Amino acid sequence: MGARPGPPPDLGDDETRHPAVDAAVLAIANAATLAPADQIAQYEAAYETLRETLATIDQT
Repeated sequence: MGARPGPPPDLGDDETRHPAVDAAVLAIANAATLAPADQIAQYEAAYETLRETLATIDQT
């Protein structure tokens, strides 16, 4: 099996971060510990969170 992802890099202060994006990235990293069948649902949920978050950013 390949290398497991580490924690997200420090990308700056809290003003430049988005909690929903941070949670989605963490969920993707945590999915590596799940059974392959369970990973799919985790990846889909993270994708949906990222898609919705980016859509709201585009609207501002």
